[in-house]
Amino acid sequence: MAVSSPALAEALADIVGREHLVDEAAALDAHAVDGVTPRWVARPGGVEEVGRVLALAHTEGLAVAPRGSGANLALGNPPRRLDLVVDLARLNAVTDYVPEDMVATVEAGASLAALGRRLAERGQMLALDPIGGSTRSIGGVLASNAAGPLRFRYGTARDLTLGVRFVQADGTTTWGGAKVVKSVTGYDVPKLLVGSLGTLGVVVGATLRLHPLPLATGSWLSAWSSRAAAEGFLAALLGSSLEPERVTLLNREASRDGELALLVSIASVEEAVGSQGAALTRLAAGHGGHVQEMPASCWGRLGEALRGAVALRLSCEPKRLIFWLGELERLASRLGLRAAVVAQAGSGVLQCALQGEVSGAALDGTLLRPLRDGLAPEGGSLVVERAPAALKAELDVWGPTHPDVLAIMSRLKREFDPDGILNPGRFVGGL
Repeated sequence: MAVSSPALAEALADIVGREHLVDEAAALDAHAVDGVTPRWVARPGGVEEVGRVLALAHTEGLAVAPRGSGANLALGNPPRRLDLVVDLARLNAVTDYVPEDMVATVEAGASLAALGRRLAERGQMLALDPIGGSTRSIGGVLASNAAGPLRFRYGTARDLTLGVRFVQADGTTTWGGAKVVKSVTGYDVPKLLVGSLGTLGVVVGATLRLHPLPLATGSWLSAWSSRAAAEGFLAALLGSSLEPERVTLLNREASRDGELALLVSIASVEEAVGSQGAALTRLAAGHGGHVQEMPASCWGRLGEALRGAVALRLSCEPKRLIFWLGELERLASRLGLRAAVVAQAGSGVLQCALQGEVSGAALDGTLLRPLRDGLAPEGGSLVVERAPAALKAELDVWGPTHPDVLAIMSRLKREFDPDGILNPGRFVGGL
């Protein structure tokens, strides 16, 4: 027999404490996901409490959405249903840190900024910098496999995750992966969970690969009057002996000065940074570009260009980055939209914020489908990362998935979450 709502609220309060359970309508609205408001928000104080909350949800058939900082809740389809948000903010400890091994184990609610401060004390860092994301939680970054400009040198969240501790849909706590870099061979669970948007399990902690903080860094911005000139310089830069740490392209709307801009950082010892910066300036001048040195803080401001109701992420062949930038701008202009684009050279990822009014049908027919059709032959994709719920209802935010791939993903979903209670409907193919 189903347990009544007051009884369920009492059971949740018994697990997390009454002060850590939200069930008042006004407060619940702030935790809505794409307009779907939960019945409760529970804030467990430890892994054992997360397990008990999930076990109760499993028994009662409650649909659950894990939450970190809430910065990326707009990613994904609207949930088919939502009963309980499990807020992991109280799980914010560094549970194990061995500087000599360049490895740290961290709870999912810890923010990138807080972890960064702790690691900096020992001259180390976690090389993840999703744009506008220093306040994002570790769990949220892993759930979305987020990355930023540092991906150019260090890779994505999936590349830096050695192991994960997660709670399964039935409340069982499980570990997958390894804790020391040299022992990482043959594991699959972290790769499955990272980027799965909390649909396979609730990540409560992770063991992460660290890197030394560079002794010196420098940043330079080059401006270009045409895409052809920028493309020529970018090809020369990537083919040169220079070793940039980050290479990011901003279109005219994102740079806000009427020109394409290429932002580059170099990290090494001070002498090498100086000499490579001078070589970078000469290389740009040889291609007709003007270069100015920038403060390191410029990287933290990239997110300012990507504010807007609709956000896209386009992945393409890196060598065709500027071509797809042009296509994106061209199709957006046909809809009367302004497109601010921040693109990562070397990885072929373009993040775009669209400004202006548009219907879902027009956006899909004029921009999304043509770009997806063009990207498909080179293995590219286009994801709507953020949009109003009403617009999402008219779109396939993830884009088409090959039937064989979707069949594998569906099988994994059934194995990890047979009752479909974890973020139901939000992932690729409505999983």
